[in-house]
Amino acid sequence: MEVITGWTHRSFPVTDASCVGEARRHCAHTIADWGWNDVEAGQLSLIVTELGSNLMRHAVGGQLWIAFNPAWQEVEVIALDRGPGMPDVQRSLTDGVSTGSGSPGTGLGAVRRMASDFDVHSSPAGSLVLARMRPAGVARPPIGARLGAVCLPAPGETHCGDGWALAEQEGEVALLVSDGLGHGPEAAAASRAALEAFASAPFTPLPGLMGQVHQAMQGTRGGAVFAAHVPADAVLRYSGAGNILGRVLSGVFDQGLITPHGTAGVQMRRTEASTHALPRHALVLLHTDGVASRWPSAPLVALLPRDPTLLAAALAWTHTRGRDDTTVVVLKQEEPA
Repeated sequence: MEVITGWTHRSFPVTDASCVGEARRHCAHTIADWGWNDVEAGQLSLIVTELGSNLMRHAVGGQLWIAFNPAWQEVEVIALDRGPGMPDVQRSLTDGVSTGSGSPGTGLGAVRRMASDFDVHSSPAGSLVLARMRPAGVARPPIGARLGAVCLPAPGETHCGDGWALAEQEGEVALLVSDGLGHGPEAAAASRAALEAFASAPFTPLPGLMGQVHQAMQGTRGGAVFAAHVPADAVLRYSGAGNILGRVLSGVFDQGLITPHGTAGVQMRRTEASTHALPRHALVLLHTDGVASRWPSAPLVALLPRDPTLLAAALAWTHTRGRDDTTVVVLKQEEPA
């Protein structure tokens, strides 16, 4: 059984070249601790520089979101903006097409070539570019192709009160998302207690798992929790307490997942597991209340076949409340053999 502890992104608003430099140094510090070689470090630096330069020169309201996943030796860089979009994405991906005067001259095509994983989506409302990098010979486990997540602290905070974790065993996936009350270090401590309880026995039947999480969060300020088991038979089982929201989405299907009110660690009545069929090609999406509770699914349909991180980032970017921790986790079904 593998348990994945969720990563947290740091946001870098890009207003001038110094912001890009700050993001680049942020990456360099971590990968030096990981022991990346000079070639790999240089490639990551170029990726961050190119994506940041694009935002600075061609976009409005651009940000870089950067996360580190030590278990996979992976750096994830997401570039987001609010327009005007790329008029010709395929041309922009041609190796050697530059971002303009003063850029490193590599272009998005070279970013795609250097990155371990790459995806892009653009419209007049804005663009999202995803680039992940791992050292040579390090591969994402198969679950990585089905999983996408963004997790961002509240503005001005360095600790994120949200958290998430995932476990996989014999084709079944267990997932937990937590949202400690408020934000900052105490909210982070509440979420950490929930995630540790989950990691110790993620496939415990959901009523028992929720009880373990509730007990572990006692003594903290508590929070909202959503737990789900997704077995190979494509019938979702879920349970929770509080205002973490779930949706099952496909190109023709959109259904909310409802859990009872309550605060894990403070006051939570025993909850039973609910079930929901997962239509073929549907995905499960969970988000904390840093994202507005009502959002239309139609604009996300174009992203359903793409890397699930693009979908998670798009929802967090376009529907954030802007005043709280924000987490979106997307899990696709396993493709049939």
